[in-house]
Amino acid sequence: MQFSRTAVAVAMALSLHATRVIALDERRSTLDDQQSVAVTIYNENLALIKDTRKVMLNAGLNHLALREVSGKMRSETALLRSLSRPGAISVLEQNFDFDLLTPAKLLEKYVGRSVRIIKTNSYTGAETVETAQVLSANNGVVLKIDDRIETSLPGRIVYDAVPENLRDRPTLVTQLHNAHAGQQTLELSYLTGGLSWQADYVAELNANDTALDLNGWVTLTNRSGTSYPNARLQLVAGDVNRVRDELRFAAKQAMAVAESAAPASDMKQETLFEYHLYTLPRTTTIADNQTKQVALLNATAVPVKKELLLQGNDYYYWSSHGHIGQKIKIGVYVQFDNREAARLGVPLPKGVVRVYKKDSAGNAQFVGEDRIDHTPKNETVRLRLGEAFDVTADKKQSDFRRIASNVYESAYEIELKNAKREPVTVVVREPVPGDWRMLEQSQAHTKVAAGTAEWQITVPAEGRTKLIYRVLVRR
Repeated sequence: MQFSRTAVAVAMALSLHATRVIALDERRSTLDDQQSVAVTIYNENLALIKDTRKVMLNAGLNHLALREVSGKMRSETALLRSLSRPGAISVLEQNFDFDLLTPAKLLEKYVGRSVRIIKTNSYTGAETVETAQVLSANNGVVLKIDDRIETSLPGRIVYDAVPENLRDRPTLVTQLHNAHAGQQTLELSYLTGGLSWQADYVAELNANDTALDLNGWVTLTNRSGTSYPNARLQLVAGDVNRVRDELRFAAKQAMAVAESAAPASDMKQETLFEYHLYTLPRTTTIADNQTKQVALLNATAVPVKKELLLQGNDYYYWSSHGHIGQKIKIGVYVQFDNREAARLGVPLPKGVVRVYKKDSAGNAQFVGEDRIDHTPKNETVRLRLGEAFDVTADKKQSDFRRIASNVYESAYEIELKNAKREPVTVVVREPVPGDWRMLEQSQAHTKVAAGTAEWQITVPAEGRTKLIYRVLVRR
């Protein structure tokens, strides 16, 4: 038994010596060596990092550990090059150590190895030391101490060393050959997950819903596992194609700390390929586990149009329906043109538009939100804010006939009710399937598309209006 313990001790000493040799030979670069960092973030959890550092290198073989890189780096995209001596270095091997040091990870790395267990006598304070072999660290610990098995921790564990591939920070470890000894400026570029951005817009309607003020913010979130101090920030708006098979990251969501930038620092925008690139004209620090907002745009008195829309369905034109619906909700929409003539005319990245309106006391109240896609200039932005409270509809099928195997005739009554003190206009939009023809109608419709009939119905204040129509449909 004594020989076994001695052998284990010798083996552990040799392992510790080897680890120390590696540690002494390894050159470590931290954020203290960083000269600059550029961060380009795309919409879909993807960013390009360009990290520039000054590092002292030997001539010949070097083991360089670049600490505090992104914990969600796509290591296959990492590229290290010398800016001060182009072509001087050649990377022979690189390893991405993202398994971070925690008590559980340390214990897991020691499975099959020996540790020391120190127990303290609660009465005398005396400590005893035993050597144990870690058999398992899965959902608890299993230890072999002498001739017995322990399944709960009998004391505190003492480890001889931290395993080489267990780091306290995400680290890219490279083996490289350097042609010239001395200090060099190196640039590490790579793609990473954990960084994303979206546009958030705040719109405030005027009193009569004819115009709005629009403010846009870039909201970016950093869950990459490291910080980017004084970064040159750029954002790409557009749908960039990516191979997604290997992009699967843990769904650990960190608490975010909101930080707002000064609204005067609007971002500059330019065309990049078939996308749009936004550049912040100053550096900014993107801390780990942080949500940051940067001003994007602002526009005032943008003309807006409000619409009340009753949207129908096409399925009830093929058969008889005794009851279609009572008190049908009517959607509330606002739309505006993204044009210079409308005091806007800029590319709008996709995001959420939140709309507010002041009450009688002058306090801004939230009235709805909608998500927009990437919208170029000279397009129309349409937002669905909710459903009308005071304007409702009743709809019923008043007649139905099957004229032939594929020909149907049906009639409908739609009663619109308005509880407001002012008249309103409701757009009734009916998707009519197949080949159709309007036979009768109480008000004229417009055929806005091949399969869509639309009416503009005025409903008087605190009154009601009925729309009656009959249509022939052929499949």
